[in-house]
Amino acid sequence: MQQVKESDLRREVDEAVRVLREGGIILYPTDTVWGLGCDATNAEAVDRIYRLKRSENKKSMLVLCASADMVVRYVNRAPGIAFEVMEMATSPLTLILPGATGVAANLIPDEGTLGIRVPDHEFCRRMLRALQRPVVSTSANISGEATPAGLQEVSREIIDGVDFVVNPRFEGKPTRKASSIIAFGEGGEVRIIRE
Repeated sequence: MQQVKESDLRREVDEAVRVLREGGIILYPTDTVWGLGCDATNAEAVDRIYRLKRSENKKSMLVLCASADMVVRYVNRAPGIAFEVMEMATSPLTLILPGATGVAANLIPDEGTLGIRVPDHEFCRRMLRALQRPVVSTSANISGEATPAGLQEVSREIIDGVDFVVNPRFEGKPTRKASSIIAFGEGGEVRIIRE
């Protein structure tokens, strides 16, 4: 991160968490691209993101967790190998894991899985630790449109549709491309969805 004062970072995290706790939607930087987020346990907030994106695709929204310890609270049938892969990942990786539980029902597709990522990003990690719940992460675009790599590419409609936009100086050094995705079955079967 460019020179960011600790007090400024703390204030920004506090404001994002306040909005999330109140059921709001935020536009925020991650280690990949800018995302739309809400408290992943709040079905109304999740529904607001679907409406803003003009999407009902439950497979398109993943959640960010602060750590593997948080992940196990929201998926109860993930094989051990998934956590080993998570530990070894050297670039942003989303895991599709079986046994989704504890998140908003409108986030869970029919097969009962949940896409989860533990971001390597200072702002995200602090926000997740402060909220103590997973946060939805979906690209900040209308469904079918190009994924914006940076805040300057996010459409006015999306910016106007959120309750809080995180200051871009907390962006850090994102990869500017979507994460890789690997799906795991309960028995440890592995399927690469996106490299």
